[in-house]
Amino acid sequence: MAEADIAIVRIAPESSFKNKAYDALKEAILKMDIYSTPEPVMLDERALSERLGVSRTPIREAIAMLEQDGFVKTVPRRGIMVVRRTKSEIVDMIRAWAALESMAARLITTTARKKDITALRDYFKDFGKDRLPEDHVEEYSKANIAFHQALISLSESPVLVDLTNDLLLHVRGYRQLTIGRKDRTATSLPEHLGMIEALEARDTELAEKRARDHTLGLAAYVEAHGQELFT
Repeated sequence: MAEADIAIVRIAPESSFKNKAYDALKEAILKMDIYSTPEPVMLDERALSERLGVSRTPIREAIAMLEQDGFVKTVPRRGIMVVRRTKSEIVDMIRAWAALESMAARLITTTARKKDITALRDYFKDFGKDRLPEDHVEEYSKANIAFHQALISLSESPVLVDLTNDLLLHVRGYRQLTIGRKDRTATSLPEHLGMIEALEARDTELAEKRARDHTLGLAAYVEAHGQELFT
């Protein structure tokens, strides 16, 4: 049997390191809470090189890719800054998330297993009348973010997952900022449970509407109070 003559270009080690550095840095940035403080979030090229165990060349190349993707910005004489969005941009992103999450809810009602939908209640099992979310804001905030990520994942749509990944950094940051406000916390848990009830009932239209309205409520809140969130 003759061996196929395939034109293969040898992978350059630096290219491989560049892509690995890009993936590692993007994942780390997506996990950051860049809206927890009004101060800019800066990255140090030398420190990144040391922590990732690679030379500074692939770090620079990875940073260039992240800058092209809109995650970071190189500021002269200051360094590498993680990009934060304006209030109007954030509102637009949250509205986009609302559309994507409502579609996820629609898909969940038609494809997800009953036990997987019911498992969504576990995110809020530690909260209720005897243990109010507003009394445990940090813990509830984590449950809130995990719940919304689980909704997207449960849709089993790779496209929805990819589309929301780039929004996650900013939408999550503002969810965390607003969840501590009493007027948001008071409605958050009932709305989440209402979404789960509609999903469990396989009521596609209601689940879609509740998911959309819940996130559009966040958009409206940020639009009205966005300037106050750092005060």
